[in-house]
Amino acid sequence: MTADVWLPIPPDEIQGLPEGLDYLLWDGGEDGRQAFPGDPADCVVYVVPYMKRQHVKVRPLERMPHLRLIQTLTAGVDDITAVLPSIPPGVRLCNARGVHEASTAELALTLTLAALRGIPQFVRAQDQGLWQGGFHPALADKNVLVVGYGAIGAAIEDRLVPFEVARVARVARSRRTTARGLVHPLTELPSLLPEADVVILSTPLTDSTRGLVDAEFLARMKDGALLVNVARGAVVDTKALLAELETGRITAALDVVDPEPLPPGHPLWRAPGVLISPHVGGPTSAFLPRAKRLLVDQLHRFVNQEPLRHVILTTGATDEA
Repeated sequence: MTADVWLPIPPDEIQGLPEGLDYLLWDGGEDGRQAFPGDPADCVVYVVPYMKRQHVKVRPLERMPHLRLIQTLTAGVDDITAVLPSIPPGVRLCNARGVHEASTAELALTLTLAALRGIPQFVRAQDQGLWQGGFHPALADKNVLVVGYGAIGAAIEDRLVPFEVARVARVARSRRTTARGLVHPLTELPSLLPEADVVILSTPLTDSTRGLVDAEFLARMKDGALLVNVARGAVVDTKALLAELETGRITAALDVVDPEPLPPGHPLWRAPGVLISPHVGGPTSAFLPRAKRLLVDQLHRFVNQEPLRHVILTTGATDEA
């Protein structure tokens, strides 16, 4: 049996790959039906295709009995954890920490500023040749709540500081203290929400965060508050969000939605006070160089039997998520 590595990036475009492995290109193709580049049974490292639908990403997994490592090129791994029973035990699942923080944090700030300052209205007015001024909220002096304080959440706070916000409150799964201050546990969200002018979601999608932003969560947000989602669409209950948006009590800026992609005619497209971008937090010019560096480092670690980086879980382990 050969030791194959399936890559979604052409191997000859990645400098520094370690010797001793056979590199095969497989990115799933446009429709997800691209022929496999080799026998899946020979694959020991599977680098998950980027920006593909979930069924494409998981298609070869049940035919990879000798798999040892799954490396995603995303921060979230929910597409893979959803099919853990089809993956043999002892496989390490690693995410792409370090690849997307800067780009996703940039977009979180972009959406926040654009929504607050009325940029969508200006663009629509420009299309009609209309000069429409007026007052709009500033980010300065606002209280911001970051829900999901991992690497991306911290990168978002790094970019908030120069904008002279009044306060940044941080929330994660459990309480801890960072160099910037206290990180509150999820259980304290009810007391934090009423004080936030802007709520930014950057949490991974897990059983505990699916539907986290429900009617009760939204009802606790203050009048006029802005909800920004750069996490996963399913963190938000779309029906509950639509109900709040229709009242005009809060606004939203969403890079991710549920369902996704948002189908034509969905009421969220025309809901008042909502700005939607098509899940573009990660795909920027920063992606490829950082993804290649991650893959080279991780594969050298794999070949040399050194500890891998960013291990989320090992399949079959008693503490598996």
